[in-house]
Amino acid sequence: MLASTIRSRQKAVLQQFVRWYSERNILKLSDRGFIQDVFPAESIDKARTMLGATTQAVYAGFDPTASSLHVGNLLVLIGLLHTQRAGHQPIALIGGATGLIGDPSGRKTERQQLEREIVEHNVSCIRQQIETIFSNHSRLFCEKPTSLKPVVVVNNADWYERYSFVEFMANVGRHFRMGAMLSRSSVQSRLHSESGMSFTEFSYQLFQAYDWLHLLRQYDCRFQLGGSDQMGNIMSGQELISRTESKEVFG
Repeated sequence: MLASTIRSRQKAVLQQFVRWYSERNILKLSDRGFIQDVFPAESIDKARTMLGATTQAVYAGFDPTASSLHVGNLLVLIGLLHTQRAGHQPIALIGGATGLIGDPSGRKTERQQLEREIVEHNVSCIRQQIETIFSNHSRLFCEKPTSLKPVVVVNNADWYERYSFVEFMANVGRHFRMGAMLSRSSVQSRLHSESGMSFTEFSYQLFQAYDWLHLLRQYDCRFQLGGSDQMGNIMSGQELISRTESKEVFG
């Protein structure tokens, strides 16, 4: 009898989680404390309308600084899973190129530079982990897994290897303003630190901004998910897109 009771409870718990979300507006996750900020704040109504009306592409980035995802990636991955369950297109971007630079956000010192072979190995491992997480989620927790849009995993090294530095600065760098770049909290905290900030790290926001522009052109990706430490990079992407494409995007 005890075993039967346990099985019944397990079934009830599983049924509680195996659901198909009909609510397309993922911004409602803010009601549960999952989403802290939406940028630009004055366009939140437009973002809600777009999410509720049509399928949207939503992306999040993962830098391959190690061969495994870490706990800091968890919330962003959960956000992408919610995006998929809501009927939208999740995109996971792995920074095979930007991982060679290193994101200065939330750091007091510059990251140790990784060898290209190590970064490529990390990219392969993280790609497999992301695909496994989405596959297991669809198989175990979704009532209609065939209705979900499969996660798209991309590596930004695929487009940066076709760009020379001069071309990138001429086509992308000219759209950025020093005042805005210097105002980012990730930059300010490092400029006033003992170790300072290298030009390599300072330029990171240009590359992350262009990642979003590339995904917009390739997948019409209007939404980006990221931790609160990524807000400066998200703002840089929004500013670049507003100057080059005249399209509204949201973070």
